[in-house]
Amino acid sequence: MSTPLPPFPKGPEPAIEPVLLELTSGPEGPQLRADAARNRARLLEAAARLVEERGVTNVTMEAVAAAASVGKGTVFRRFGDRTGLLMALLDHTEQQFQAAFLAGPPPLGPGASPADRLHAFGCGALRQTCDRLDLYIAAEPDASRRFNSAPYRVRFTHVAMLVREAVPAADSELLAQTLMGYLEPALILHLTRQRGMTVERLESGWHDLVERSTRPVPSRTESGPSRPPEATDRA
Repeated sequence: MSTPLPPFPKGPEPAIEPVLLELTSGPEGPQLRADAARNRARLLEAAARLVEERGVTNVTMEAVAAAASVGKGTVFRRFGDRTGLLMALLDHTEQQFQAAFLAGPPPLGPGASPADRLHAFGCGALRQTCDRLDLYIAAEPDASRRFNSAPYRVRFTHVAMLVREAVPAADSELLAQTLMGYLEPALILHLTRQRGMTVERLESGWHDLVERSTRPVPSRTESGPSRPPEATDRA
């Protein structure tokens, strides 16, 4: 992993809605939330050290428990499974990115045109994913959870909103899904490591995709009938 993870907060921090990943309070109850947050941060710091030292593929729940000097059950209760742990490692980074595109300066944040914000969003997401690509790949939920995970929903909702503003006549949901597909970690892994493409080339491709996707959609009267050729021949 080329970029170290940022420090984890030791206690509750103000959150910008919507929160990407809910921090479970666990069986301790709300009165011990500060202690629970400190314990969670300690586990995540241990996991982050292991990622740096051994690589993410060698990080297990058992190894994190040993590094943090706690029982394995504590780690499972806190994070559920290995995917939950790895997603939690990305939580703070994702929330920083979320804060930037929801309330940061333009063009990523409010104040720029929807198209300009889309351009900036994709480049920011590409850079962030490339910086921690191994962790993003390892933290990918399975197919049944991938598109319902909190980080994906937050990003998708934002992209769909910008598409709806930029091209009101388009099917914003499907177009947003198409744009999000370009930012999938598995595709970025294939393009950068297996095809040898640079991040700059991926950014250029994103700009081209956004330009094509945000062009005004011609009306049916302008583009003519949409029937397939065989239907036209029979008419």
